[in-house]
This record gives sequence, structure tokens and C-alpha cells, in this order.
Amino acid sequence: MTNKVFLTIHGVIYAVFAVVLFFLPQYVWPMYGVELNDQYPYFLSQHTSIFLGGLAAVTILLRDIASGEVAKKLMLALVIANGLGALITLYAGVIGIFSGFGWSDPLFFSVLSVLSLMQYKNNRSAHYP
Repeated sequence: MTNKVFLTIHGVIYAVFAVVLFFLPQYVWPMYGVELNDQYPYFLSQHTSIFLGGLAAVTILLRDIASGEVAKKLMLALVIANGLGALITLYAGVIGIFSGFGWSDPLFFSVLSVLSLMQYKNNRSAHYP
């Protein structure tokens, strides 16, 4: 897959989650087993949108990046970010914070981690021994 296609898909996924968690947290979080019982978790959901939206912006704005050292580092950063997402959401499921649909998050982040790693390797093999 080209960097442009991968980064566009990655960015759009994160942008959608940023918008949903900002505008519709009262509908989304209960599917994950998380209660929004006052203004604070509601705000934390919106606060999370900062980072999701920022990651979306970085990937979409850099989607025209050519294969090379900088592209490799970007893909490695996405491997790390998605890997952290997989670990943290798995932890939330194991300790009982996430239930129901929440178990889809570790799978989601794991898939994005694998795809990011494949894209990293694709950039490495394209121009480097």
C-alpha cells in the first residue's frame, strides 16, 4: 500500500473517532461499559479528541510523504502510538473498565499496529537494504 493511501485511511479513522468522542460521548461510552455520570468524564472524552484529532491531522497532512527515512520514522511513531492504544485498552478490558463493545478496542489498535508495522517495513525495504 502506498504511504498516501495508508496515511489517508489512518487519518480518516482517527478523525472520525475524534469527532464522535467530542460530540457524542454520551452514546459511545456506554457501549464500552463506561458511565458518563457527570461533567468530568464527558469533558475527558472531549479532551481525548484533542489527541485523536491531532494524530488525524498529522497523518492526513503528511500523506504525500515520499518513502525514506522520515516516512520510516512516521510509521514507527504510528506503530508505537497504536501499540500503546492496544496495551492500554487491553488493560481497561482486563481490569473491568471496558466491557461489551469495549473489547473491540484492543483488536482495533492491534490491527492498526500491524498495518503500521507493515507500512514501516514497506518503507524500509523500498529504499534501504
